[in-house]
Amino acid sequence: MKKLTRLSIHPALLLASLLLLGGCETVIDANLDEGPAQLSVDGFITDQPGPQTIRLTQTTSYFNNGTPPAATSATVTLTDNVGNTFSFTDSDNDGYYVWQPPTPSATLGQIGRTYQLSIRYQNDEYRATSTINRVPVVDSIIFREEKLNPLSDETGYQAEFFARDLPGQTDYYRVRYFRNGELQNRPGNIITLENASFQGSADTDGLVFIRPFRQSINPENFYDMGDSVTVEIQSITPDAFSFFQSVSGQITNGGLFATPATNVPTNVVNTTPNGRPATGYFITSAVRSKTVRVGSETIRE
Repeated sequence: MKKLTRLSIHPALLLASLLLLGGCETVIDANLDEGPAQLSVDGFITDQPGPQTIRLTQTTSYFNNGTPPAATSATVTLTDNVGNTFSFTDSDNDGYYVWQPPTPSATLGQIGRTYQLSIRYQNDEYRATSTINRVPVVDSIIFREEKLNPLSDETGYQAEFFARDLPGQTDYYRVRYFRNGELQNRPGNIITLENASFQGSADTDGLVFIRPFRQSINPENFYDMGDSVTVEIQSITPDAFSFFQSVSGQITNGGLFATPATNVPTNVVNTTPNGRPATGYFITSAVRSKTVRVGSETIRE
């Protein structure tokens, strides 16, 4: 018969173990210094007909999850490189500055023109510049019936769109998609291309968008029969492309090896000496889109 041996633990080792376990429950109260509020610019101007809007807000503290306060009583104008000036007004006093077209079909943005945004707010003068570049059309959108998973008999529809990069130069695009009119806006839905592929990949000038991007328009749940799907391609500048890359990196930054959060770069510059810097971005874009429904005419084998 084997004799049982008593396990001996040194008191100092036991105390250290208890302290380590207790340390896992320590609550850290981070007291962050709050700097002065900064102007935040959300400007997106297109070549599509209808009103155009630039939203101005003020930054808040890091842990404030509420709606940022509106930046009201600003003077907002836009000028292009052929001498046109467009005034934006905040008639509702909510921080949304709107240009109203003289006719319903009138457009502000024109492909090939450069636009300068000017903002006067609380004794500061801000400037930002962007050019509207060319954009390809969405040729078609098709659907294929797929199993929800290999072990399931339940099926749904996956989408794929087709578009071709415009040849002759390096172009940058952003792709957005809508399901039944609702923008799909998860962190992974920031879709940007250089020509027809990833930045720095093989030369894809003038080619059809590669398959990973063509199939990037699928939500978490498969499409259903009768669903409406809209795919939108935006032309963006190289600096706007970098902006979206930075935004994507920040909102998907997590896990064990996450880096500290930082403000993404901005193209809005305060021209007032010793003025407060701004955040946000001013983007101009040509937009082309196509809308189809999941049905017999769009489903492929």
